[in-house]
Amino acid sequence: MSAAAPVLAESIAQSLLAEFETQAPVTRRFLERLPEEKLTWKPHEKSMTAGQLALHLAIVPGSVVRFVESSPKQAGNFVFPQPASVAEILAKFDESLATVRDVLPKFDDAAMAETWRLVKGDRELLAMPRVAFLRNIMLNHWYQHRGQFSVYLRLLNIAVPASWGPSADEPPPFLQRSQDH
Repeated sequence: MSAAAPVLAESIAQSLLAEFETQAPVTRRFLERLPEEKLTWKPHEKSMTAGQLALHLAIVPGSVVRFVESSPKQAGNFVFPQPASVAEILAKFDESLATVRDVLPKFDDAAMAETWRLVKGDRELLAMPRVAFLRNIMLNHWYQHRGQFSVYLRLLNIAVPASWGPSADEPPPFLQRSQDH
């Protein structure tokens, strides 16, 4: 007698959303640590300011999920605006979270498997399953910038939040909760 194959109860979108919901509060902890007076600081002349990077980190998920709603999509120029305050960054982060929560669940598995295309004029720059683009850009790209932002915090001598594991400054969230009891 053979065992039945496991049945996945979640759609692809629900799986990505579950990961996103786990990582969103971690990202918020990073953004909240940026001091108002350091918004224009940058570690190098070629770097974004701390405010620009924080704002980019705040808007990536919502911008990306909106970006992949249609295909093909025309490539544009990336602009990294300078925010005026940490409150502005956190408000944009909240908007981004709401967008992901609204848009992502609307993609069924067929839409996720569909080849999504990025073009510039008549030239195709990129073609991949929508889920691969969301995984690579909405999530992995987001994590990469969060890591970059952790370096900014370290250089500013600001305690770096834990993410998956401990930072040099604090244990991971699951251990923090266990220490509270």
